[in-house]
Amino acid sequence: MTQTNKMAVAAIMAMLAAGPAGAAVSADDAAQLKSTLTPLGAEKAGNKDGTIPAWTGAYTTAIPGAGNGKYPDPFAAEKPVLQITAQNMSQYTGKLTEGTVALLKKYPTFRVDVYPTHRTAGASQLVYDNTFKAATTAKLTDNGLSFEGAWNGIPFPIPKSGNEVMMNHLVHPTPASFESVTRNFVGTSDGKRSMASKTQLANLFAYWQKDGSADKYGKVYRYVRFETVAPTFKAGEAVVVHDSLDVSQDAPAWQYLVGQRRVRRAPTIGYDTPDFVASGANYFDEVYGYMGRLDRYTWKLVGKQEVYVPYNNNRFFAAGDDKAFAPFHTNPDAVRWELHRVWVVEATLAQGKRHVVPKRRLYIDEDSWAVLAMDGYDAEGKLWRTSQVMNQIVPEAGGPLDTSCTVVYNLQANSMSVIQYVDSLKLVPPRSVSYFTGDALSNASSR
Repeated sequence: MTQTNKMAVAAIMAMLAAGPAGAAVSADDAAQLKSTLTPLGAEKAGNKDGTIPAWTGAYTTAIPGAGNGKYPDPFAAEKPVLQITAQNMSQYTGKLTEGTVALLKKYPTFRVDVYPTHRTAGASQLVYDNTFKAATTAKLTDNGLSFEGAWNGIPFPIPKSGNEVMMNHLVHPTPASFESVTRNFVGTSDGKRSMASKTQLANLFAYWQKDGSADKYGKVYRYVRFETVAPTFKAGEAVVVHDSLDVSQDAPAWQYLVGQRRVRRAPTIGYDTPDFVASGANYFDEVYGYMGRLDRYTWKLVGKQEVYVPYNNNRFFAAGDDKAFAPFHTNPDAVRWELHRVWVVEATLAQGKRHVVPKRRLYIDEDSWAVLAMDGYDAEGKLWRTSQVMNQIVPEAGGPLDTSCTVVYNLQANSMSVIQYVDSLKLVPPRSVSYFTGDALSNASSR
């Protein structure tokens, strides 16, 4: 057993003994964030084989050719060190998610091209300082469905439960304000792909505002507003969502529909409601790997694992959608896979709750705390859905952003949903919270 595996086993034993009502770690444990762990809580050292390097800091080098919301591939000259196909995948199943294995088996044209691993994720010194503070002050509340005692930092950099890891994901380091133009595609069972919608998105991450505090942000950690600009029959539709950890009330959301010419509350945006932005081809909580509250599931921390995952995928977006996709799946020539350590969390339907996907397994990046992949299982325990999150390096944001594109495969229907394929992305000064309200939608509507 390698030293990394020994560490993982020891960590698992301690974590499984802890329930969702987690508490802050000791000062001695927190001191690891300044020695053996990165400032955000990942293992600083590389793995024994040398296939995962040591972490040396966030990727902040300007990318030649970047501009107008575009970020070319900074590693364009690199070649794959390994290609995994259906023919040789048995040699690598220990480092492949079940969903990746299923895609390799299902589609002869699907392939995993593995490139050298670059640990590009990081954040500012302020975030590192706030994460160090949170390690000894943050704690789960509301039976593990919310938290307190953290702000502008990772709340649980040394997690002891699945709920803590998922909280880290929900508020993982993200620019405080950015806007993007994205398109959503649907791939049908005949291998064809069509655009479901083109949208303009504005994001305000309240949790990452420098001038806020843990007791003032009201548990709304993110404000999102998106407006549909194509196709013509959908143009003008708009939605505002407040992602909130206040489990005492429904998450506020508003929708403007052109046909009704008015703004309405939209309490069904979330969980397993079909995502109308993508023509219902995925569920709302499949966006970004996992989006929304945790109350429909119990969350078990399985441990840490080395897994081949999509990572640093500037090449995927630079290719343009015609070259980024092939019939039935992403184009293997356009997708970069790397070996990374991930936290593995299993979600099982909570007692008294309902969800059409009763079991899930999520793979969360140890460096960025973002979900990189997710497998979903049906009521009979059969693999039904698998998701891949395509992040991209944005140097001024301190590394890769997962707020880019999620590809959801329905393995039983032989279909694919592409959520927010990025045409352009820009960091911008924060808008007022008033921009993210139902009244603002009503005032802006012109049709």
